[in-house]
Order: sequence, then structure tokens, then C-alpha cells
Amino acid sequence: MAVTTPAYASDALAEGTVDAVVIGGGAAGLNGALILARSRRSVVVIDGGSPRNAPAEAVHGLLALDGTPPSEILRRGREQVRQYGGRIVSGEVVSAESAAPSADGDLRFTVTLADGRSITARRILVATGVRDVLPEVPGLAEHWGHSVVHCPYCHGWEVRDEPIGILATGPGSIGHAYLFRQLTEDLTYFTHGTDLDEDNRARFAARGIRVIDTPVTEIVDDEDGALAGVRLADGQVVARRVLAVGPRMQGRTQGLEGLGLPVQDLPVGRGFASGTAGITEVPGVWVAGNVTDPVAQVGASAAAGALAGADINRMLAIADTDAALQKTAEASPTAATR
Repeated sequence: MAVTTPAYASDALAEGTVDAVVIGGGAAGLNGALILARSRRSVVVIDGGSPRNAPAEAVHGLLALDGTPPSEILRRGREQVRQYGGRIVSGEVVSAESAAPSADGDLRFTVTLADGRSITARRILVATGVRDVLPEVPGLAEHWGHSVVHCPYCHGWEVRDEPIGILATGPGSIGHAYLFRQLTEDLTYFTHGTDLDEDNRARFAARGIRVIDTPVTEIVDDEDGALAGVRLADGQVVARRVLAVGPRMQGRTQGLEGLGLPVQDLPVGRGFASGTAGITEVPGVWVAGNVTDPVAQVGASAAAGALAGADINRMLAIADTDAALQKTAEASPTAATR
């Protein structure tokens, strides 16, 4: 699923070498850029314009901003990054790779966009997010982000007390059911070809969760186009107003193969591996947000971007000092050895 955000004015791509290029203009990328820009680092954000939460009407569970449309949060974020001198460039990255180091040995990377433009950076923050891969059930995608939801913390309050169905996609859907049971007393679990053992069936029964094993074949809408239920393989229609689905979350890694970042498989998806503050095994490259933590909400992704931005600034400060020391030594070898 990918929805493009409304167009906005794109800054010119910086010339020369910048301190950092942030690939991805969502919460993680913008917050990382904000930290860097406020540290007087030259930073350019490359924004592909298709954030994961674009279909949603509002962001929830984010202190002081609960209920704010995702597009508004991004608009404010871009404005704030620019306020401190950062640049936001609309474009798609098709390649990113190491380049020859500087004369003093500092790292360099080249990032190339689909239109042929390129930029050189000392460090890179990858915050490209994930792509939600939904089950191939006709009509399901059309309701994604509205009546078809995945996160009880992002959408749960808004669908409370509705007849909710859990469309199982794997073992994780069992835990999903207990979380949504907190929000409604009318919950149906559609196994949809996944295994559900007797112990979990007994636990569901104890909580009043109905289980249906017949596969779901399509989503049924009412005359106004709203989700009305699901049709089963035997033709029966089960009335539901909301479906909760745990999609497969696929990290947006395309175009970044040249960086050689290690990839990890998680129970809910696939993305880049990272350590503390988003550091990776590739020197000079950090990752943050859903591309490394698929289940992170907006607040957690933004926080991860901030941590990565601060760590990038720290490493740049060390590199700046190393370069200054080297320059001093070259200018006065005797003084440098005292």
C-alpha cells in the first residue's frame, strides 16, 4: 500500500558535499534532520512522498498531537527543518553507495535520484519506512487505514464497540485478537487458513471471541460504499464494520543495495538491522524508524530519528577534530608531537 502526499515546494539539491543526507521524509527522517540542522550541520532530506500512514485520517497516541492528520505533522516537520537551514528535496533515490574518501580520510557517499541528479554526503541516515503488504482479498485494500486497520493503539479508540473482525495472517494475529477484544465485545476471528490450536480456541471461547474457519473470499460493502462484512467461501456473509489485519511489513530497501546494509527478518516483516541509536555495520550509515523497527508508531519513529541524528552529529564532531588535528600536524610537525 502506498499513498502519495500532496505536492509541496521542493528545495534545490545542495551542491558540493553536505554533512548528511537523510533518505526518507517521514517522522524518523525529519526528526533526525531537525537534530542535525539545529546542530548547524548541512543536511538534505530526500523525500519520496509516500509515507506509510498517508491513508489514515489522524495520528493517535502521540502526546500533544493526538488527532493531528499525518500530512499536517509532516508539513510542520518540513517547515521546522527548513527553519534551521535544512533542505527538503522531493525525489526518489535510485542508488546510494560509498565514494572515495576526502583528502583527510573522512567518509564520503554518493546518492543519486531518479532524475539523474546526485549529491555527496559525509554521512547517511536511512529512514525510508516500510510498505504494508495486505492479504490478497478483493476489496480489502480499498478500506485500508479507515475500516481496515492494523494497530489497536493507532485506531482502536475510533473503532471501539463496533463489530470487529480479525483477519488472521499468522500466529501474531492471536495476540492481535486479545488487544481488539479490549475494544469491543463483538469480535470474530477469521482463521483464513492459518492454524489455531485447541488451547487458543478455548481461550478465545472464554473471552467470547467467535472463530470462523471458512476462508474469506471478498469484502462486502453497503450501498454507500462502507465496509459491511466479509463473504466466505461457502457464500455466507458475516456482518462486520471493521477488520483488523496484521500485514506483512516490507522495508523499503530498493535503491539502497549499494550501501551493503545487513537485512534482518522479523516475525512481522523484513528491514535493515541496526544497533543503539540506529548505528549499522556500515561505517557512516545509520537507520531509523519503520525500516528497522516495523511496529514503531510515529512517536517512537521520531524519537529513533532524533537519537540517530544526535549520534551522527557526535561522529561528525569527532571526524572534524581528527581532521583539524591532522591539519595542525601537517602545518607544524614538531608542535603536534609535543
